[in-house]
Amino acid sequence: MIIGLTGGIATGKSMVSSLLARHGSALVDADQIAREIVEPGRPALLAIVEAFGSEVLTKDGALDRKKLGEMVFADHEQRKKLEAILHPEIRELMKHRIEELEQRNPEQLIVADIPLLYESGLQSMFKEIIVVYVPRELQIQRLMSRDGLSVDLAEQRLLAQMPIEQKRELADWIIDNSGTPEQTENQVIAFLHRKERL
Repeated sequence: MIIGLTGGIATGKSMVSSLLARHGSALVDADQIAREIVEPGRPALLAIVEAFGSEVLTKDGALDRKKLGEMVFADHEQRKKLEAILHPEIRELMKHRIEELEQRNPEQLIVADIPLLYESGLQSMFKEIIVVYVPRELQIQRLMSRDGLSVDLAEQRLLAQMPIEQKRELADWIIDNSGTPEQTENQVIAFLHRKERL
């Protein structure tokens, strides 16, 4: 079975995906794929430079994520331009990796970790979708702490995504990550035990 995993920025989705992997699920990570496709020399990086200018590159020719992030999070049109470059290639590579995993082990649970799953309209790809949830106030606190952002910049990042409460309403299964790591892991285990019974 293939399920989608999503959440909001700073909700702890990576922690939940690593717990699922630790408990035997196969993981396909959209963020990891996004990093791969913008390595120096790759077509996506060349397209980004063409669209945003060479100032988005570091001295050694790699993508300067911080610089690009500043440009796109502040401007809806710029963000859409970036997504148009990245999303088709990410989607294609994800589908390819999911197919490979299915062929290798048809019984294994495959988890596709996609931050912008709902925003990209990918719901139909999955039998079920897990949303990793924390209340918005906690999300802002964690984002400020993690990335050293001001309240205004943290708010700006959150506005670039669908609100976490809306994602929660759309979810088939919710992992509430506002408690302790042990509480989060217990919810992951409960989800996996439920899958085994189905």
